[in-house]
Amino acid sequence: MDPSTKLPSPSSLRVLIAGGGTGGHIIPALAVAHELVTRHQAEVLFVGTPRGMESRLVPAAGFQLRLIEVGPLKNVSLATRMRTLLDIPRSLFACRRLIREFNPDVVFGVGGYASGPGMAAALMLHVPTMAFEPNAMPGLANRLVGKRVQAAAVNFPAAAIFFHNAEVTGIPVRPDFFKLPPTTGEAPHLLVFGGSQGARLFNNTLPAIAQAMLAAVPGLTILHQAGTRHAEATEAAYKASGADPARWQVSGFLDDMPTRFAQANLVMARSGASTVAELAAAGKPALLVPFAAAADDHQTRNAEEMVKAGAAVMLKEPDLTDHGKVLDCLVQLLGSHERLASMSAAALTQSHPQAAEDIANRLVSLRTIRTVNN
Repeated sequence: MDPSTKLPSPSSLRVLIAGGGTGGHIIPALAVAHELVTRHQAEVLFVGTPRGMESRLVPAAGFQLRLIEVGPLKNVSLATRMRTLLDIPRSLFACRRLIREFNPDVVFGVGGYASGPGMAAALMLHVPTMAFEPNAMPGLANRLVGKRVQAAAVNFPAAAIFFHNAEVTGIPVRPDFFKLPPTTGEAPHLLVFGGSQGARLFNNTLPAIAQAMLAAVPGLTILHQAGTRHAEATEAAYKASGADPARWQVSGFLDDMPTRFAQANLVMARSGASTVAELAAAGKPALLVPFAAAADDHQTRNAEEMVKAGAAVMLKEPDLTDHGKVLDCLVQLLGSHERLASMSAAALTQSHPQAAEDIANRLVSLRTIRTVNN
């Protein structure tokens, strides 16, 4: 940590938010932080790592950030794992020192590398601690401390069993996703995206079936986010397929995703927690293809929950090598307005418009635990 970094001044409510790494962790955390500040006049301090997205997004959002050194333990090389094991004692000591200095009323662990040391230090110092779990299968840090925290906010009921005092709050999602107008027109529109970097598997599969899919579904149009690095090659593959160029479009990166969702009758995507939450908020039917290398296979668990709710269909990565199977699945979905409408209604049942407010209120309520203990 940089000792020259100034800490926020004392206030009536202080919240330390530990974690980050990916947008799925830090973006909901920022939404909760804004809620804490605007509704509860809280002082908020983040603790994260230099390698995570928090190093960029937290300062940009106007919040203080302190950095610790700790890395991954799962799905990494032996050398990386050994470095992380050496970092853990130092990161734990750094978090203990920071908690004593900042004196938070509650610590909020949002998952990611810094979450484990932050929550462990809080528990050691008897500071009320709350975990946030966006996935149906919790990550390692949350599984280790889940039964020791005072409360937890989860996105899926299936995750609640891993925690003490868990509540299904959902994931904070941009308000725009909850306000989308209904899709218009008879011709269906398919949105394909694999996250901000695209999904190479999607980029290889969709062009190969595009011509047959456009022939089978009258009026169908396709918008495919391929990732900036892969957009040119993906566009070339669509052109080589012979698919009508007036009915498909490839983009490296799509901004204004709520508008893109509003135009889509069906979304083909990965099943990361944030994507699933946005689909639910928008009430969009989905064909989900979990990222097979995701830690603890949590994307499969997320997709299974959406399938169970009737909001999505799931294909595994190996399924995409069978182009006929993917084609049949997409044609069946896009050809049935009734099924898409049913899936849309089911998706909305999984949405949580008040997630940020509910999580912030739970954090505020935990302050009474420390007041009683003191």
